[in-house]
Amino acid sequence: MIFVYIAEGFEEIEALTPVDVLRRAGLQVETVSVENDLTVAGAHGITIVCDTMLAESEKIQAEALILPGGMPGALGLLHSPVLLERLRSENEKGTLICAICAAPMVLAKAGILSGRKAVIYPGMEAEIKGAVPCSAIVCVDENLITSQGPATAMPFSLEILKALTDAHTRDEIKKGLLFHD
Repeated sequence: MIFVYIAEGFEEIEALTPVDVLRRAGLQVETVSVENDLTVAGAHGITIVCDTMLAESEKIQAEALILPGGMPGALGLLHSPVLLERLRSENEKGTLICAICAAPMVLAKAGILSGRKAVIYPGMEAEIKGAVPCSAIVCVDENLITSQGPATAMPFSLEILKALTDAHTRDEIKKGLLFHD
């Protein structure tokens, strides 16, 4: 299962673009609320009903973990001890871990960015101390994929798709979406 973690104030385009792209490819993706309710409001007033709660997702094997940014959404993820522990555990297993916009700071707090290439929303680089700066809009370092922000949500999602499937599948979905680099 691929999990996209959702906290109050999440950046809608960063959360839902990966869900859309990955489901188009037939992959199993669930949105996971880290709040006390399945219904969570985004940073721009779009409310979604998540598929499951954090406690329930802990019982299911993960193929990938995806963290959208947005404020205060990224802070909600940052302050979830259960999520931080899951990130550490899954990183040790080599599970694909992805974060965009402000969310790479959650990976830093979990202690999994040290010495790894990563990118974060411009101006927030101090939040990922210990990471090796990456100038690309999407940065891949082994099992980690990070990206800059809202405008990079589509390339971020397509890179995740490639990592979970292959370049051909990514290219077919990209073609159907009419997305051009």
